Amino acid sequence: MKKNINYIPFFFIPVILILTGCKKEFFNRPPESALTLDNFYQNTDQVRSSTNALYNSPWFHWNNQASWAITELYGGNARTYSSDVVNFGKFAVTGDNIVLADGWRSLFTVVAQSNALINNLKNKVPASVPANVVNNALGEAHLMRALAYFYLVRVWGNVPIIENSLDYVDNFQVNTNPVSDVYKFIVNDLKFAEANCTAMVRSGSSQAQGHVSSGSATALLAKVYLYMGDHANAKICAEKVINSGEFKLYGSDVQGKSYNDLFKTANNNNEESVIAIQWLGGGSYGHGNSLQSSFAYNSSITGTGDGYAVIGPSIDLQQAYEPGDQRVAATIMLAGAKYPELDQANGGYTVPSDVNAQDTRAAIKKYVVGTPADNGGLGAQFSAGNNTYLMRYSDVLLIEAEAVLAGRTTTSDPAALTPFNKVRLRAGLNALPAITQADILHERRVEFAIEGDYWFDLYRMDGWNGILNNQHPKAIAVISGQERGIYSADKPPVTYSQKYTPTNANFVFPYPATEVAQNSKLTQAPIPYVFN
Repeated sequence: MKKNINYIPFFFIPVILILTGCKKEFFNRPPESALTLDNFYQNTDQVRSSTNALYNSPWFHWNNQASWAITELYGGNARTYSSDVVNFGKFAVTGDNIVLADGWRSLFTVVAQSNALINNLKNKVPASVPANVVNNALGEAHLMRALAYFYLVRVWGNVPIIENSLDYVDNFQVNTNPVSDVYKFIVNDLKFAEANCTAMVRSGSSQAQGHVSSGSATALLAKVYLYMGDHANAKICAEKVINSGEFKLYGSDVQGKSYNDLFKTANNNNEESVIAIQWLGGGSYGHGNSLQSSFAYNSSITGTGDGYAVIGPSIDLQQAYEPGDQRVAATIMLAGAKYPELDQANGGYTVPSDVNAQDTRAAIKKYVVGTPADNGGLGAQFSAGNNTYLMRYSDVLLIEAEAVLAGRTTTSDPAALTPFNKVRLRAGLNALPAITQADILHERRVEFAIEGDYWFDLYRMDGWNGILNNQHPKAIAVISGQERGIYSADKPPVTYSQKYTPTNANFVFPYPATEVAQNSKLTQAPIPYVFN
């Protein structure tokens, strides 16, 4: 933990200073000189902009590789030969994996920067700044800390709860806390965010909508309750968000827009976006979105020399889509498909007949947005300007459906069918007259494929007790049947099958070896957290 905690208190101010020079409107604010925690929060604009750093670079190394290596390779939506991440697809990740360590550090940096705001803001702001502005900033920080911990607890299980990073500058030996306490901490943070963040009704796409709202907190709280098996509260929260009218579903509530439009840079911070990382297209390394550099099939798509096709869509994912599902083209590139939004200067991009990312006879489309010219001039190598979604409104609709089902075998209750079928109809599919838990998990898979969610759905398949006791028989059964192999070059291709059966131990990742070396208490039994 030394690497995370010891430098954390000094990391916050440099990030603010870096952001003063950014051109993107989301990060703009009047230039300051000699900024310190003592003189920064002096007016309303400064307090409002104090949370901007929480939406950008602290998330970079989670977004860069860790998020998709854990969720898409582990979950079976993607495959790879790349040596740094190949073991994620084989359930063979060890504590010395650099990508895993990067994810840990990134998420704890989000925690640290959130803590810096939470513990310093109120003491530094003059009375001339309205209380609601201060409270909103504090609410945003609590939400981001909760979200970081939601990822941490789902990946590593027992993790240290840190409310003030300064407490560990001189003593970075810190115990982990039980999963149940981490979830309680997350719920507390989200309730604070819900009560203090400003309410919003989203319309169109605007930089102002890049910030989270009270509705964002309620939406995330619904998801957390779902993991905890608290269907009643998940339903209450989901319905509160739906009834608020704050968010809208592209292609249904927002006419003229489709599922594919969600992933275009021009539509950043749209009506469906609940929480998103705000990237600086063309910004320095660590401030722009690097997903395209890993996912794009080749450099002719990106125009910036990257585009490495590090992952390809697994055979299992390709076979998961129903005929006519419009989400396929927005997620997976298949031979012959044409994308007019890519390589616009040459009339669009047509996927070659021999497309073959990682021997899958396909490639990834989601988060691939094209050249800087295709994106209003925004973009550079490892630095696209499209947001990364951390939660979308369609998630809320599917949470509502699952909360109404509430663990039963099946339901035809309109309260579940209406939101569930709204998502299906947007994808061009027929409405179902009744749904099961398997239907919901399937819909979630194809709706959020390559968005960093599927592994976590598998992880929670066996319920809250399965999470607490690390017992996952249902998930193991599903995963053992997944086709994680490759296609041959034959026409039609032959499948060279590869299947893996994980153990319960694989559902909790090892702590990074570098962190264990600095903090031996990580491997000790967790201790109950003392809540204030």
